[in-house]
Amino acid sequence: MSKSKKLFGTDGVRGVANTEPMTSETALRLGRAMAHVFRRSPRRHKVLIGKDTRVSGYMLETAMSSGICSMGVDVLLVGPMPTPGIAFLTRSLRADAGVVISASHNPFQDNGIKLFAQNGFKLPDAVEAEIEDLVLGESIDHLRPTASEIGKAFRIDDALGRYNVFAKNTFPRDRTLDGLRIVVDAANGAGYKVAPDVLEELGADVTTIGVDPDGENINAGCGAMHPEGLQERVRALGADVGLALDGDADRCLLVDEKGNMVDGDQVLAIAAREMARTGALRQSAVVATVMSNLGLEVALRDLGLELLRTPVGDRYVVEEMLRREVNLGGEQSGHVIFLDHNTTGDGLITALAILAIVVEAGRPLSELATVMTRFPQTLVNVRVRERRDVTADKRVAGAIREVEAGLGDRGRVLVRASGTEPLIRVMVEGEREDDVKKYAEGIAAAIRESEPA
Repeated sequence: MSKSKKLFGTDGVRGVANTEPMTSETALRLGRAMAHVFRRSPRRHKVLIGKDTRVSGYMLETAMSSGICSMGVDVLLVGPMPTPGIAFLTRSLRADAGVVISASHNPFQDNGIKLFAQNGFKLPDAVEAEIEDLVLGESIDHLRPTASEIGKAFRIDDALGRYNVFAKNTFPRDRTLDGLRIVVDAANGAGYKVAPDVLEELGADVTTIGVDPDGENINAGCGAMHPEGLQERVRALGADVGLALDGDADRCLLVDEKGNMVDGDQVLAIAAREMARTGALRQSAVVATVMSNLGLEVALRDLGLELLRTPVGDRYVVEEMLRREVNLGGEQSGHVIFLDHNTTGDGLITALAILAIVVEAGRPLSELATVMTRFPQTLVNVRVRERRDVTADKRVAGAIREVEAGLGDRGRVLVRASGTEPLIRVMVEGEREDDVKKYAEGIAAAIRESEPA
């Protein structure tokens, strides 16, 4: 790879499997680099590796394991495991670092590598930059432990059971899910076994979708990216709640008993109100990203709470939560962080938190979700040849200014490059749906016109 090539995006390394940077060669070098960075003392070190259900996970898991062992560090293999499960197990098993091989919500041909520090938090930019320099450079190529100094690989057979117990322990001990009918769509991903098991063990009557992974059907017409089938099943069964995970189960979207979607913003509003009521919400604040709906900000303000915004990416949400000592944060997409329980977004813990409120309040999810009223919001994705600052183009900047003038102080415009795909995301929010759609399409058209010939 070229020294000028950047590996890490907003959420680890990601790309099409078996093309750079998601090749066996780069995965091996990444394993060597992270092992070197986390091997800070003469004791024996270990790195945990988990993955989702993509067929390419075998290739990348083997390559990373080889690279780590080649640096004299042991590997703990846990197989298919939700990303938040890796964060938990990294802490629980006292590993020096954790690795998740997953492209989250992307289609099966993609894959990715996310890294966790010993404390279960995603790596800060400075550490990622250090690892990246080692991968792209030659400074550690000569480091080759031999004989008994070479690392070993071990499979942890009870890893899923450990995470199962951890997740259940976040649910109130004096409550059960007895009598609730729940539909779970696990996206044929990493949560396909543990999510239904946990809900059933807490007493729910569970119907499943997307629990038959074959290596290629992850996120395919199911899960958080495609919740339409879940909505239909909830309505058909007269279920109380539906929950949709994504491929690595770090995000969760909910469906109420009427079949309506309950997104991450609404989850934050529901949870914030309950946590504030019980005195559990620290700093009377919630952290969310610039993409969260204005309706969340208004709902929290009405509750006497503050919304703190960050750039897009759950890692930035977590960093702000830690900086401001806030224990609830997340994204509209369903990444919700209950920092009292886990160090990253956890789809299963999010579902359990809202289900606990449903049980405690004795009210349906549709009624709880009325705590927030969404402002109409339109998101248009414009595919481009490469990610760039399109706002520097005069046509695009002019289109944005025109829309902002039309919205006044009752709306927002956000134009940003995707951190994982060659897309420019145009988000417009305002009081009238027809207007926001028209405004968003106008900006998108200007971006398309600005594309180099």
